[in-house]
Amino acid sequence: MAGIDVNRTTTGVRLDPVVSAEIWSAAEYSSAAMQLAQQIPLPGPGVTVDIITGEPEAQWVAETDNKPVSRPTLGSKLMTPYTLAVIVPFSNQFRRDKARLYQELVRKLPQALGKKFDQTVFGNVAAPGSNFDKLSGAASVGIAGNTYKGLVAADQAVATGGGTLNGWAMAPQGRGLLLGAVDGFGRPLFTQGPNEGGSVTQLLGQPVYVSPGVYLADADGAGAGTAAQLGFAGDWSSASWGSVEGVSISIADQATLTDGSTQINLWQRNMFAVRAEIEIGFRVRDIAHFVKLTSATQA
Repeated sequence: MAGIDVNRTTTGVRLDPVVSAEIWSAAEYSSAAMQLAQQIPLPGPGVTVDIITGEPEAQWVAETDNKPVSRPTLGSKLMTPYTLAVIVPFSNQFRRDKARLYQELVRKLPQALGKKFDQTVFGNVAAPGSNFDKLSGAASVGIAGNTYKGLVAADQAVATGGGTLNGWAMAPQGRGLLLGAVDGFGRPLFTQGPNEGGSVTQLLGQPVYVSPGVYLADADGAGAGTAAQLGFAGDWSSASWGSVEGVSISIADQATLTDGSTQINLWQRNMFAVRAEIEIGFRVRDIAHFVKLTSATQA
């Protein structure tokens, strides 16, 4: 029995099988949290993430003495998948031009999914549920002024919390601050020079991932303009994320969309819409393994 129009086999609205995979790949690439944290399998009902809360400790002993007994302490957290979705309506001109449809899907949908995920993880958006962790409670370190000293202070704060810094998530605004950091001779600290490109791929030997979802104008709750949130540093082996099935794609031209208080009848307007959604979760072992980077001045 034929599927109800419009589906993936409908003539004129064909979505190549590789598109869904590429959309998911681009969503992962656009999210700093997805690139830095560990990905784990996530079944529909959720999964329990085991956490080591204390490690066994060795002791020095004299010859023939009894060797000490020490046990690790363990805990767990339930990672629950929550649905993140977006619908993008298009005019039927895209139906006649598959290349443009393809480009728009790949360009817009991953950005929307990846940015919202990062905004939630890094504290700009409320968590979708109690089993979804956020990093907004991490201690803050200012990196304006003496930027290099601020980055070293962030590394030290992560170490003091029991972690080993192995990655940086930066907002574009933080990237601009890094590009402007120079030594006493006016030479850039974190790039080879203005003619070598403007990317900052590493800080203190660890990788940097830039995402607009990291930025927050008011990082300290004192009002915008006091201290902006520019990034996060941390031990990302302490963070895990999972997705149940990756991105699910659906296409329709007979539906009526509710956009706030506006109703959009796709058939009446000669339009169609593409819906993308994922079921995704995020958990952190220890918030002390992370530091929030702000625009506060580092002396």
